[in-house]
Amino acid sequence: MKQIITLLTFSVFIISCGNKENASIDDLIKAKNLKVLQAKKNLLQDDIAKIDAALATLDTKKETEALVSAQVVKDTLFNHYLEIQGSVDTKENILVQPEMPGTLVALNVKAGQKVTKGQILGRVDDSGTSDQVASLETQYQLAKTTFERQKNLWNQKIGSEIQYLQAQTQMISLQKSVAQAKAMLSKTLIRAPFSGTIDEVFVERGQVVAPSQTGLMRIVNLSNMYVATNVPESYIGKLKVGTEVDVFLTSLGKTYKGKVRQIGNYINPNNRSFGIEVSVPNPQNLLRPNQVAKLKVIDYINKKAVVVPTNIIQQDGQGNQFVFVVNNATAKTGVAKKVTVKVGQSADNVTEILEGITTNDVIVTEGFSTLIEGTKLNF
Repeated sequence: MKQIITLLTFSVFIISCGNKENASIDDLIKAKNLKVLQAKKNLLQDDIAKIDAALATLDTKKETEALVSAQVVKDTLFNHYLEIQGSVDTKENILVQPEMPGTLVALNVKAGQKVTKGQILGRVDDSGTSDQVASLETQYQLAKTTFERQKNLWNQKIGSEIQYLQAQTQMISLQKSVAQAKAMLSKTLIRAPFSGTIDEVFVERGQVVAPSQTGLMRIVNLSNMYVATNVPESYIGKLKVGTEVDVFLTSLGKTYKGKVRQIGNYINPNNRSFGIEVSVPNPQNLLRPNQVAKLKVIDYINKKAVVVPTNIIQQDGQGNQFVFVVNNATAKTGVAKKVTVKVGQSADNVTEILEGITTNDVIVTEGFSTLIEGTKLNF
């Protein structure tokens, strides 16, 4: 009864809207008549249901098809990398300090100058130590001559043994004094501890110097560079001295081939990691201490691995990972088949497949997201 009333109401509204056969949807909305709008909706839904039924009848024999890209699976060399960040450094990067305080009376180098190990870089005033050395050497020569004469006399059974021993003791004592004075004098010389380049000089000649936090100058050797970083403890046993490492310098945009040269024996309890050092060649002297480096350490190699692009691996509602392979493949067509796979490790946008796919299988690489089992494929 309510439906009849609604239809009558709708009919009256249609007549009132200019006596048109069909009032437009816009006119119905402007009228703001809820019952009339609902009646119009019901009529439209009935028409849509009839159309769907007709389409279903007409398309029952039409097959589902999809345009995709596919490729044949081949076994290949697969390397898995541990990717970590490190810092470039060198152990030959120090601040040169004077061994004794005093006035800097000589400064023989400037910034940018190359020096060799042992080269004299400067000299501090010796405060009379050189004069003391000369005096002690004179005394030593006299004591040595006296001892040699006493020794000759003693060998001829002339003189007393005590005179011989006193002369010997005096000579030895002065010999030690000379050596100590020369050692003290040598401390006034500032020498290069290793071959390298003077990076900065912080003092001027005539300045009073002493060991300090800034030092006299900085000397750096860029020929023995390495990258230091920390590795998770789970990699103990996977890394060995000599393991090859790709070292990418972000500031240079270049990759260097390095090798692990040292592996730490201590696990840091705060982050459960241990330290490693990777030696890096520096033929063009482009590496600098404290540069940021990204390391790719090979920790797994499979020479005949079955790999697929990582992005084609999907997961179903049960948590199973799968890919689509092409059954009954010809040059341009085939049928989609869902294959559950067991995956290994991933690197460089590919994933190792341990089970489910073998070499020479054809996998769908593009257009796989809308596929279902049995879909006809066109390449």
